[in-house]
Amino acid sequence: MFTALWFITACSHSRNTTVSNNSETIVSRVTITNEVAAVKISTGKTKAGDLVDFAETLIGVPYKYGGTEPKTGFDCSGFIGYVFQHFGIRVPRTSVSFTNAGETVKASLAKRGDLILFTGSDANSGKVGHMGILTDVRKDDLQFIHSASVNNKGVMISSMSNYFRERFVKVIRVF
Repeated sequence: MFTALWFITACSHSRNTTVSNNSETIVSRVTITNEVAAVKISTGKTKAGDLVDFAETLIGVPYKYGGTEPKTGFDCSGFIGYVFQHFGIRVPRTSVSFTNAGETVKASLAKRGDLILFTGSDANSGKVGHMGILTDVRKDDLQFIHSASVNNKGVMISSMSNYFRERFVKVIRVF
Protein backbone atom coordinates (compact mmCIF):
# COMPACT_ATOMS: atom_id res chain seq x y z
CA MET A 1 0.00 0.00 0.00
CA PHE A 2 1.09 3.52 -0.45
CA THR A 3 0.33 6.21 2.05
CA ALA A 4 0.04 9.78 0.89
CA LEU A 5 1.43 12.11 3.47
CA TRP A 6 -1.06 14.81 4.32
CA PHE A 7 1.02 17.73 3.24
CA ILE A 8 1.92 19.09 -0.12
CA THR A 9 5.57 19.41 -0.95
CA ALA A 10 6.44 22.35 -3.12
CA CYS A 11 9.05 21.00 -5.45
CA SER A 12 10.25 24.06 -7.30
CA HIS A 13 13.97 23.76 -7.41
CA SER A 14 16.54 22.64 -9.94
CA ARG A 15 17.99 19.18 -9.74
CA ASN A 16 21.70 18.68 -10.26
CA THR A 17 21.88 14.91 -10.61
CA THR A 18 24.56 13.53 -12.90
CA VAL A 19 25.37 10.20 -14.45
CA SER A 20 28.19 9.29 -16.77
CA ASN A 21 27.15 7.94 -20.16
CA ASN A 22 29.69 7.12 -22.84
CA SER A 23 32.13 9.66 -21.40
CA GLU A 24 29.43 12.35 -21.43
CA THR A 25 27.67 13.68 -18.37
CA ILE A 26 23.93 13.77 -17.93
CA VAL A 27 22.88 16.71 -15.80
CA SER A 28 19.31 17.22 -14.74
CA ARG A 29 18.49 20.88 -14.82
CA VAL A 30 14.76 20.25 -14.89
CA THR A 31 12.90 22.60 -12.59
CA ILE A 32 9.86 20.90 -11.12
CA THR A 33 7.22 23.59 -10.72
CA ASN A 34 4.09 21.72 -9.68
CA GLU A 35 3.12 20.69 -6.16
CA VAL A 36 2.90 16.95 -5.64
CA ALA A 37 2.04 15.09 -2.43
CA ALA A 38 4.80 12.94 -0.96
CA VAL A 39 4.10 9.20 -1.30
CA LYS A 40 5.44 6.18 0.56
CA ILE A 41 5.42 2.90 -1.33
CA SER A 42 5.57 -0.30 0.73
CA THR A 43 7.19 -3.11 -1.24
CA GLY A 44 7.03 -5.70 1.54
CA LYS A 45 9.22 -8.72 0.88
CA THR A 46 9.25 -8.29 -2.90
CA LYS A 47 12.74 -8.22 -4.36
CA ALA A 48 13.62 -5.60 -6.95
CA GLY A 49 15.15 -8.24 -9.24
CA ASP A 50 11.95 -10.29 -9.25
CA LEU A 51 9.94 -7.20 -10.19
CA VAL A 52 12.31 -6.41 -13.08
CA ASP A 53 12.25 -10.03 -14.28
CA PHE A 54 8.44 -9.90 -14.42
CA ALA A 55 8.47 -6.51 -16.17
CA GLU A 56 10.73 -7.93 -18.88
CA THR A 57 8.13 -10.62 -19.70
CA LEU A 58 5.90 -7.78 -20.94
CA ILE A 59 8.29 -6.54 -23.65
CA GLY A 60 6.33 -6.00 -26.85
CA VAL A 61 2.96 -5.15 -25.26
CA PRO A 62 1.72 -2.19 -27.34
CA TYR A 63 1.42 1.40 -26.15
CA LYS A 64 -2.05 2.74 -25.35
CA TYR A 65 -2.65 6.14 -23.80
CA GLY A 66 -4.32 5.53 -20.42
CA GLY A 67 -3.74 1.79 -20.79
CA THR A 68 -3.35 -0.42 -17.73
CA GLU A 69 -3.74 -3.96 -19.10
CA PRO A 70 -1.49 -6.12 -21.30
CA LYS A 71 -4.47 -7.18 -23.45
CA THR A 72 -5.08 -3.62 -24.65
CA GLY A 73 -1.73 -1.93 -23.97
CA PHE A 74 -0.02 0.33 -21.45
CA ASP A 75 0.99 3.92 -21.06
CA CYS A 76 4.16 4.40 -18.99
CA SER A 77 2.51 4.67 -15.57
CA GLY A 78 -0.08 2.02 -16.42
CA PHE A 79 2.81 -0.33 -17.12
CA ILE A 80 4.51 0.54 -13.82
CA GLY A 81 1.22 0.09 -11.95
CA TYR A 82 0.55 -3.29 -13.57
CA VAL A 83 4.03 -4.60 -12.75
CA PHE A 84 3.87 -3.49 -9.11
CA GLN A 85 0.26 -4.71 -8.70
CA HIS A 86 1.39 -8.18 -9.85
CA PHE A 87 3.29 -8.30 -6.55
CA GLY A 88 0.47 -6.73 -4.52
CA ILE A 89 2.24 -3.37 -4.29
CA ARG A 90 0.03 -0.32 -4.61
CA VAL A 91 1.54 2.66 -6.43
CA PRO A 92 0.19 5.95 -7.78
CA ARG A 93 -1.60 5.82 -11.14
CA THR A 94 0.13 8.73 -12.89
CA SER A 95 3.80 9.42 -13.54
CA VAL A 96 3.56 12.92 -12.04
CA SER A 97 2.37 11.35 -8.76
CA PHE A 98 5.79 9.65 -8.46
CA THR A 99 7.57 13.04 -8.25
CA ASN A 100 7.98 12.78 -4.46
CA ALA A 101 7.72 9.00 -4.04
CA GLY A 102 10.45 6.84 -2.59
CA GLU A 103 13.96 8.08 -1.87
CA THR A 104 15.87 10.15 -4.40
CA VAL A 105 19.25 8.57 -5.17
CA LYS A 106 22.16 9.83 -7.23
CA ALA A 107 22.11 8.33 -10.69
CA SER A 108 25.66 7.11 -10.11
CA LEU A 109 24.31 4.98 -7.22
CA ALA A 110 21.27 3.65 -9.10
CA LYS A 111 20.40 -0.05 -8.90
CA ARG A 112 18.33 -2.53 -10.87
CA GLY A 113 14.70 -1.98 -9.83
CA ASP A 114 14.99 1.75 -9.10
CA LEU A 115 12.55 4.00 -10.93
CA ILE A 116 13.77 6.64 -13.36
CA LEU A 117 11.71 9.79 -13.93
CA PHE A 118 11.64 12.11 -16.92
CA THR A 119 9.58 15.05 -18.08
CA GLY A 120 7.20 14.23 -20.91
CA SER A 121 8.01 15.23 -24.48
CA ASP A 122 8.39 18.87 -23.38
CA ALA A 123 11.65 19.08 -21.42
CA ASN A 124 10.58 22.50 -20.08
CA SER A 125 7.16 21.41 -18.79
CA GLY A 126 8.16 21.54 -15.12
CA LYS A 127 6.58 18.19 -14.32
CA VAL A 128 7.29 14.48 -14.48
CA GLY A 129 5.58 12.98 -17.51
CA HIS A 130 7.38 9.69 -18.21
CA MET A 131 9.00 6.92 -16.20
CA GLY A 132 10.58 3.49 -16.30
CA ILE A 133 12.22 0.80 -14.19
CA LEU A 134 16.00 0.40 -14.29
CA THR A 135 16.94 -2.99 -15.72
CA ASP A 136 20.69 -2.64 -15.97
CA VAL A 137 23.14 -0.19 -14.50
CA ARG A 138 26.47 -0.22 -16.22
CA LYS A 139 29.48 1.95 -15.59
CA ASP A 140 28.63 4.12 -18.58
CA ASP A 141 24.88 3.67 -19.07
CA LEU A 142 21.48 3.27 -17.43
CA GLN A 143 19.00 0.99 -19.17
CA PHE A 144 15.33 0.98 -18.29
CA ILE A 145 12.10 -0.73 -19.26
CA HIS A 146 9.12 1.47 -20.04
CA SER A 147 6.10 1.77 -22.30
CA ALA A 148 6.78 4.28 -25.05
CA SER A 149 4.45 5.80 -27.62
CA VAL A 150 7.21 6.41 -30.18
CA ASN A 151 6.41 4.37 -33.29
CA ASN A 152 3.92 2.49 -31.08
CA LYS A 153 6.76 0.34 -29.76
CA GLY A 154 5.11 -0.09 -26.37
CA VAL A 155 7.04 -1.94 -23.67
CA MET A 156 10.73 -1.87 -24.48
CA ILE A 157 14.16 -1.41 -22.94
CA SER A 158 15.96 1.85 -23.72
CA SER A 159 19.30 3.45 -22.90
CA MET A 160 19.96 7.05 -21.94
CA SER A 161 19.85 8.59 -25.41
CA ASN A 162 20.04 12.36 -25.98
CA TYR A 163 16.23 12.43 -25.92
CA PHE A 164 16.14 11.00 -22.40
CA ARG A 165 19.18 12.92 -21.16
CA GLU A 166 17.38 16.21 -21.90
CA ARG A 167 14.32 15.08 -19.96
CA PHE A 168 15.99 13.27 -17.04
CA VAL A 169 14.60 14.37 -13.67
CA LYS A 170 15.86 11.84 -11.12
CA VAL A 171 16.17 8.25 -9.95
CA ILE A 172 14.05 7.09 -7.02
CA ARG A 173 14.38 3.99 -4.87
CA VAL A 174 11.31 2.26 -3.48
CA PHE A 175 12.97 -1.04 -2.47
